Amino acid sequence: MDPLASLALKKDSTLAIIRACQLRGLDVFYLRAEDLHLWQNEACGMMSSLKLREDFCASLDAGIAGEDWFELGDEVRRPLSDMDIIMMRKDPPFDMEYIYATYLLERAEEQGTLVINKPASLRDCNEKFFATAFTDCIPPLVVSRRADILKAFHAEHKNVIYKKLDGMGGASIFRVMENDPNLSVVIETLTEMGQQQIMAQVYLPEIVDGDKRILLVDGEAVPYALARIPSAGETRGNLAAGGRGEGRPLTDRDRMIAERVGPELKRRGLMFVGIDVIGDYLTEINVTCPTCIRELDAQFSLDIAGNLIDAALSKMGPKSD
Repeated sequence: MDPLASLALKKDSTLAIIRACQLRGLDVFYLRAEDLHLWQNEACGMMSSLKLREDFCASLDAGIAGEDWFELGDEVRRPLSDMDIIMMRKDPPFDMEYIYATYLLERAEEQGTLVINKPASLRDCNEKFFATAFTDCIPPLVVSRRADILKAFHAEHKNVIYKKLDGMGGASIFRVMENDPNLSVVIETLTEMGQQQIMAQVYLPEIVDGDKRILLVDGEAVPYALARIPSAGETRGNLAAGGRGEGRPLTDRDRMIAERVGPELKRRGLMFVGIDVIGDYLTEINVTCPTCIRELDAQFSLDIAGNLIDAALSKMGPKSD
């Protein structure tokens, strides 16, 4: 996971997952991507036992925490295969270091450790491009690094969102409307002068009603979505970009999209995923570090992290020697 000091205590989903583990009597260990390493042909981690203090666990839903909200043990080297479950909760960027981390986690998986989400699927399922596998659910879009192709799409649709394939939190998302003089520079900037593939997607006016985050646990959708509503003058609903979260029951179309995507997520070992839906369209499938657990739990008295841990415990198999 990310450094403890960097966590947003009022909303971080990983904290809810840790609490769910503690409530089930599980021992939790903390390590960062840089703590993963290969030691004499064995995938290991420099890890410390981690325990959230009882008063913090009790106040977690209210987002209240003092300075001393956790207890951290001494750092020790242990084989990753010692763990029954490893949860990969590292925020992007999804770069080569992230990929190297999945290689190391795969070694533990080979010895029977359950890794959530499956390392190979983390590599295979780009959060924006993966959505294009579900052609009946997505809006009109193109993926290209060529300016002429990206401009032709804009000429056809007039009002287009351009975004990087590896962006997160609403960063580097541009809306380009008809006759916008910045079209060329937006494309040049995002593609790094034609060196990087990007996505162009038709602007969906339903964004004003919210970019809905729907969480799926082992392929099954939580029955409520968190609609992230853009602030005034914004086209991005991401909470990291200033959006406001409002919980809503899933619509019939939301459920249809979740039922369409869910079996493939389960087949790929993607146990905890957040899909994004604007209006009637699937726009992203977030597999690296989905959030919004605590917002939905608080608004609807749910226990999403508990459901996730229970699902993980039900899948634990025998460990190899």
